[in-house]
Amino acid sequence: MIVAINQSEAQLSTNFYASSCPNALSTIRNSIRTAISRERRMAASLLRLHFHDCFVHGCDASILLDQSPTITSEKTAPPNDKSARGYELIDAAKARLETICPGVVSCADVLAVAAKEASAYVGGPSWAVKLGRRDSTSAFPDETLTDLPFFKADLQTLIDNFGAKGLSPRDMVALSGAHTLGQAQCFTFRDRIYSNGTDNIIDRGFASTRRRRCPAVGGDDALAAMDLVTPNSFDNNYFRNLVQRKGLLETDQVLFSGGSTDSIVMEYSRSPSRFSADFAAAMIRMGDIQPLTGSAGQIRRICGAVNN
Repeated sequence: MIVAINQSEAQLSTNFYASSCPNALSTIRNSIRTAISRERRMAASLLRLHFHDCFVHGCDASILLDQSPTITSEKTAPPNDKSARGYELIDAAKARLETICPGVVSCADVLAVAAKEASAYVGGPSWAVKLGRRDSTSAFPDETLTDLPFFKADLQTLIDNFGAKGLSPRDMVALSGAHTLGQAQCFTFRDRIYSNGTDNIIDRGFASTRRRRCPAVGGDDALAAMDLVTPNSFDNNYFRNLVQRKGLLETDQVLFSGGSTDSIVMEYSRSPSRFSADFAAAMIRMGDIQPLTGSAGQIRRICGAVNN
């Protein structure tokens, strides 16, 4: 798989639209920034949307396809249903692009640029996004269950999951730092905050606080901020929380639980600049996962549907 990633990567370029749509990046930027200014939580949603796209059959905008007679959408697959959001922001940016450069900029590239703009808008790093991806003509809902990390996965499973995509343990820890933003549903962390087992490393006060918004029974969809201190700002508090045993999800705390990634978490907790630099580099590498290039796929006119 890594060979395929590298072959496709060579066809991506940061100036891919320099001639064909010179205002593409500024158009996406303005559209995304306007949307996040209305709801800052959307920054986390867009980063997650790009992640969920790339980890399922590559960065091909398959996650954006709506249900149709010929498409079984990824949107309603368990890892995305009622949690993945921001689709309408990508649709809006794409619609603006279609007015100035019809049929030129792919939905996959819009999503990649939107993730970068989301990070930058809320104080996170920026990076030069490689472009030239094309859009899939299929969705892959079954792969959401096998390829996206499960919120109760152990450390080695996570390392293997990211490794299968050509990403290192350091990339994995850096990308997990996106959980400095956004919210999680109660059912994803209930077991963690109500368990007193020795395998469940958690600060007691933190668990008590979190139980107020997440009952032991019911309230599955109740939302809680991933980072209580600065929930809408991109910073390294996520890693400081892990060191204090205040990670919300099991897959968060497992990164600092006596295993091989403890040293990386500690490094990021002490150095915001190292975290930012590594996060940007990891996002670029994630954007290289199995893109469709050349004549593969298509440039969708509407992100939610395959061209007729």
